[in-house]
Amino acid sequence: MSTSALLELESLLKKDQIKTDEESLKYWGKDWTTYFDIKASAIVFPHSTEDVVKLVHWARKNKIALIPSGGRTGLSGAAVATQGEVIVSFDQMNKIKEFNPVDQTVVIDPGVVTEALQEFAHSKNLFYPVDFAARGSSQMGGNIATNAGGIKVVRYGLTRDWVAGLKVVTGTGDVLELNNALVKNATGYDLRHLFIGSEGTLGFITEATIKLAAAPPPMKVLVMGVSGLDAVMKIFAEFKTKTSLVAFEMFSDKALRKVLEGTGLSAPLATECPFYVLAEVETRNEADEEHALSVFEKSLEEGWVLDGVISQSDVQAKTFWRYREDISESLAKYSPYKNDIAVAISKVPPFMEDLDQVLSAAYPTWEVVWFGHIGDGNLHINILRPEGLSKEEFVKECRKVDVLVFDAVKKYKGSISAEHGVGLTKRSFLNYTRSEAEIALMRGIKKVFDPDNIINPGKVI
Repeated sequence: MSTSALLELESLLKKDQIKTDEESLKYWGKDWTTYFDIKASAIVFPHSTEDVVKLVHWARKNKIALIPSGGRTGLSGAAVATQGEVIVSFDQMNKIKEFNPVDQTVVIDPGVVTEALQEFAHSKNLFYPVDFAARGSSQMGGNIATNAGGIKVVRYGLTRDWVAGLKVVTGTGDVLELNNALVKNATGYDLRHLFIGSEGTLGFITEATIKLAAAPPPMKVLVMGVSGLDAVMKIFAEFKTKTSLVAFEMFSDKALRKVLEGTGLSAPLATECPFYVLAEVETRNEADEEHALSVFEKSLEEGWVLDGVISQSDVQAKTFWRYREDISESLAKYSPYKNDIAVAISKVPPFMEDLDQVLSAAYPTWEVVWFGHIGDGNLHINILRPEGLSKEEFVKECRKVDVLVFDAVKKYKGSISAEHGVGLTKRSFLNYTRSEAEIALMRGIKKVFDPDNIINPGKVI
């Protein structure tokens, strides 16, 4: 960035809204991906939509790229600066503004942390249901920009289903108020949905109106040791049709071992099994509990479940969830190479078997840890870096793994990214999931909203 551009930027914002020191550039210039060289030129912290408008006009005039940044918990590099871009962090736009008890909606800044919104909803005897392990640091603007899913998609859907309205600033500096929290609005294209899942490539989300749900009933959490992948899907079918299923998660024995080693938790079951399933079901009354118990018992009788346990308290339920939610943290020390993919739910077992054979043949000594949201077909693959292999060599080899993984995804007509987006890491593989016609249309949409290509350029398309 030139000196004159920096001086002009400093005239637009207050002194404490700009950081250019090396430590700040490295901290705010990255997300949870660990394989990029960070080269941000400045970090700015807008306080309002008006600040964002000023930044966009400044960026257009000076031909400087801007990168929207939230909690930076993504795994695709969508919030990473590698070409001297200016990071626009929404850390200081973090207020919960207006609650409407009739509409059961709340207006929020983009920097509101997911867990803070969940706690606010709880204080109103309501519920914000989109949930995941990064709830304590992820921000709602980023969740919307990636259409975050998480662990309760089976019951409550994705972030998209809870966004009633958006205020956005486009790459031309225009401010758009999209849908205004209307339930019915049949007046042409719903531009709100273009911004949801856009990974910050069309503009900046500066305000959101979020729907809240009724407070959930009591829950039971079951942890079950499973005989194999086919059994996982049979168990899912039983729970899906005979209980009010909220979440259905799977993890491998390798994943469980890493969690036990990393946390000191005791094993959930006496029996060691190749796969484990965690199911959460609503239990409004005794009949619901009986339905859950009967499905569990049938799964035991059929031999699908080898061993299992049902939570008897909220504390125990939270502990059971740790076996699933602590996986990523327990793997962090191995610098895993991650892939977040999806196929149709019914295709999960054959897809996993095919892919496991491919990876085992190509990298027989590498350790691969599986887990995922089986209830929506979303799988997470974690390849652990072998001892003695440099980061650069490991990434180079994993790029070859990407080709194998995405070939399998393409065969099953799945998605190369289920939750974390395309960003930088998967941009070159977008054609495995999207047709050339679709990609051309996306580029055309990008050009309309951001004609100068200053908003998160080089990401997604």
